[in-house]
Amino acid sequence: MGEARTPEIVFDDFAKVDIRAGKVTRAEPYPEARKPAIKLWVDFGPEIGEKRSSAQITAHYDPELLVGRQVLAVVNFPPRQIGKFVSEVLVLGLPDESGGIVLVGPDQPVPAGGRLS
Repeated sequence: MGEARTPEIVFDDFAKVDIRAGKVTRAEPYPEARKPAIKLWVDFGPEIGEKRSSAQITAHYDPELLVGRQVLAVVNFPPRQIGKFVSEVLVLGLPDESGGIVLVGPDQPVPAGGRLS
């Protein structure tokens, strides 16, 4: 049997996804969430401002250690209600071998709001 194949897209499809760098300004536990999560407030600079996100990243991160960290997020999805919290952006991460999410971010400091290119 062949491997599952990811559908191909054209560059214009990719260009519609607005992925930006932001800096975590605040992080709090979100025990009310169905799955363990952390509430994040991320500053994307003057063009976009501060946005909120609920992220299932508790396997590797404590809220107090996230403040100041740069992350990448999709900023042009519509807001999504997560319990009583509205998540405005999708912070990006990859699963480790156990399924815990590891955040994706730049390995050098970049300006807040910088767009992935």
